[in-house]
Amino acid sequence: MLRVDSNEVRLRIHERSRKRLSGTEARPRLCVFRSNKHIYAQIVDDSKGQTLVAASSRDADAKGGKGGGNIAAAKTVGKIMAKRAQDKGIQAVLFDRGGYIYHGRVKALAEAAREAGLKF
Repeated sequence: MLRVDSNEVRLRIHERSRKRLSGTEARPRLCVFRSNKHIYAQIVDDSKGQTLVAASSRDADAKGGKGGGNIAAAKTVGKIMAKRAQDKGIQAVLFDRGGYIYHGRVKALAEAAREAGLKF
């Protein structure tokens, strides 16, 4: 029987979505990476190949809750991302879910960033 690696499937989905999503200077890309223990997010300007803002559940600012692999940590990271982006003058972004299903921690991060003022 053929065994399918779920990460390979996710990467194929991510490649497919990245064909359509490209961050510009006016509207950079907010990309999410999720591991078992932590969640990471960064805002990238693909035209320059430059990371403008980054945050993760490993940051000192996000260390309020217990652990980084839960929805509470994802909400904290979303709020931190929005605050750091607004400090850099970024108001609107494209959301790149990284091939993950828009559910759980990915959804919590996105909604927290929206509530904190980031538009996408």
